[in-house]
Amino acid sequence: MANNFQWKASSVSGTKKPENDDDWAIISCGINGSTNLHSEGKFSNTDEDIIFAVSDGMGGGNAGHLASALILEHLSEIIPHTLKAAATGFHPDYLELLELAIEKIHTEINLAAAKDEAHHGMAATLTLAWFTPGNLYLAHVGDSRLYFHRSGETRQLTDDHTLVWKKFNRGEITEMQMRRHPRRSVLYQVVGAGNQSPTAQIGSVPYQAGDQFILCTDGIIDGAYQKHIDAAFVNHINEPESLHDDLLDTALRNSGYDDTTIIAISVS
Repeated sequence: MANNFQWKASSVSGTKKPENDDDWAIISCGINGSTNLHSEGKFSNTDEDIIFAVSDGMGGGNAGHLASALILEHLSEIIPHTLKAAATGFHPDYLELLELAIEKIHTEINLAAAKDEAHHGMAATLTLAWFTPGNLYLAHVGDSRLYFHRSGETRQLTDDHTLVWKKFNRGEITEMQMRRHPRRSVLYQVVGAGNQSPTAQIGSVPYQAGDQFILCTDGIIDGAYQKHIDAAFVNHINEPESLHDDLLDTALRNSGYDDTTIIAISVS
């Protein structure tokens, strides 16, 4: 059964540097290829799937911005090939497909870095939500996040790939301690950086009408605590524009040091 999606997305440069290393993409995909969609819109996945993704780049010079942009560019090229195969009767394993896509994108980022010494070691996070008519498939590397809200309950579907996040998840430190930890942004999984292929978090989640989602980079998390995220979901049911604006304003008001990117989505 097809669903209707409504969203709002934006990215704001942080105050610590002039270049915005974040990027986002909203892509409709079908057997005839992919189309990049605008920052605000509505979409029914009757004939095509829809993918939302955010990426936070890192590296010297403009390498961070290049890495995040390349990741999303390659993503829009890879996914349609599988949908073409499905149209011929092949039934793909979407989870395996996402693992292979991450590996391919990782290789492409490393190849691009090797061509220019100024881009050596460039890398990026990737958090992706792929909505088919039946399921949400997610792929995640790094510390950008995907949140899910239903019936008053908010869940973070992704795990930050930091040792500090592991300590927080085990209950060894509080949210405040995690936020103030000097190694809170040190990632052990990234796309690129010349490393071996990352071990991505891959999964699937059934979704239904009334569900809400947020994809965001760590700029949002720097300025919006869990209580802010919970309250924003509750206060803006099926209102992705105001949900987006509320959390972005909160994050920029309380921090704004890092690049800040958010996509807010509602399903009907």
